[in-house]
Order: sequence, then structure tokens, then C-alpha cells
Amino acid sequence: LFVSRPYFIKLLENGAIAFRKIGKHRRVRLADVMHYKQQTDSLRLEALRELAAQAQELGMGYDL
Repeated sequence: LFVSRPYFIKLLENGAIAFRKIGKHRRVRLADVMHYKQQTDSLRLEALRELAAQAQELGMGYDL
């Protein structure tokens, strides 16, 4: 994900990524991390497409 450890812990604690705790350690499934990554990537791409469409409407010359 290329995020800091404190940010990753916040994602876990906020429920964005499922985990279970064994003692003091958090266990995270790779499938759950990849699902989160796919969700955020698709949201970013959607926002980029909207910005590109707005730029096209305004004649700014951006195209995706």
C-alpha cells in the first residue's frame, strides 16, 4: 500500500481493513488488504475520470 505504519494501524482500527488480534499482535489477511487496495484504486480512477471530463468541458485539453 506504500503507507506509513501508523496510518495502516489507523485503517485497521477504523475498520477499513479487517484484522484479528492475537495477544498484542494484529493479523491481517492479504486478501483483505488487496480488497482495500482495489477499492481505493477504483475510487481514485473514478475521481480522475471526473476531473478529466470537467477539464474537457472547460476546454483545458486534458484527456484520459
